[in-house]
Amino acid sequence: MKVLVLKRDKIGDLLLTTPLLAHLKSSVAGVQTHLLANDYNAWVVAGDPDLDRVWVYRRVREGGRLNPSAAWDWLLQGPRLRRERFDWVIVANGEESPRAIERALSVRGARTVAVCAEAKRYPALSDPLPPDRSAHEVERLLALLSPLGIPMPSAPILPRYVLPAESADFASRWLGERGLKPGGYVVLGLGARRAKKQPSTAQVLSWSACFRRAWGLETVFMWTPGGAEDAGYPGDDEVARPLLDAKAPQIHPHRGPIAEALGLVWSARTSVFPDSGLMHFAAASPGGVLGLFAETGVSPSPRQWAPRGARADWLEAAKSVAELEERAVMERVGQLVGDK
Repeated sequence: MKVLVLKRDKIGDLLLTTPLLAHLKSSVAGVQTHLLANDYNAWVVAGDPDLDRVWVYRRVREGGRLNPSAAWDWLLQGPRLRRERFDWVIVANGEESPRAIERALSVRGARTVAVCAEAKRYPALSDPLPPDRSAHEVERLLALLSPLGIPMPSAPILPRYVLPAESADFASRWLGERGLKPGGYVVLGLGARRAKKQPSTAQVLSWSACFRRAWGLETVFMWTPGGAEDAGYPGDDEVARPLLDAKAPQIHPHRGPIAEALGLVWSARTSVFPDSGLMHFAAASPGGVLGLFAETGVSPSPRQWAPRGARADWLEAAKSVAELEERAVMERVGQLVGDK
């Protein structure tokens, strides 16, 4: 059997797809597993042992702008994919994604699986599945294997990320330059697109002081580099500025690419992140994570997007993370710190 899994979303979403890949690989003897990802997220699965091949396409739209050369690339790549003659093409989204479904159908696999609210919109879709908004995204993705005759796993399968040696080497150098040791700090980050989901400057200062006082742990503070005006991926430089200006001695700021950030997360005692891609990666790290959610009436809910990992926890605020009581945060962080 030859199966193509299509994932066109962001990095955290692709990480949550790794349980599907693992379950598929372990459930069907001799299955060939291929992944079609874009040039933004494909690095997430580098070195994943459950994949036989990764196909990468360039995004036609990026930051609201068209990329004509990327469209031309797809015209060349499409026939190569069709020549693979996939038995199954799976659109790995828990919600309906019209553009992903169209791309999957263009591959012309023998059968195509996708979530959609109205199957009649896609006459060529052989295996439409209704959306399920009651389950976590990991389970929603695993359910996409049911048309292949693969039942849900008997035990949870956690997302997995293979940290590159380059990321680990960077973390070792960076920490050494600052007199920090692996396991001797908490990573505290921003990285959420909605301001209400981010801890305030006062909270970061107070929480980091508590980390040092209660457990002797320093704080590595990180955020998404760039300005808020970036249409492709807004950054948090302006939000981070007041905290940097405070020059708190227990806070060690890191502003850099995600490969560096992940190296630091993997060496941390534990991490605290708002709902974001970095939160999901931290959940897969040895130290685990406390995820922060807020205003879930209009923002993603932990029911569907809570961090999944061996050492993962979360807190939810009604309107804003700024409402969270420090005692509750410290209690949850203390459990993660004490577990390791």
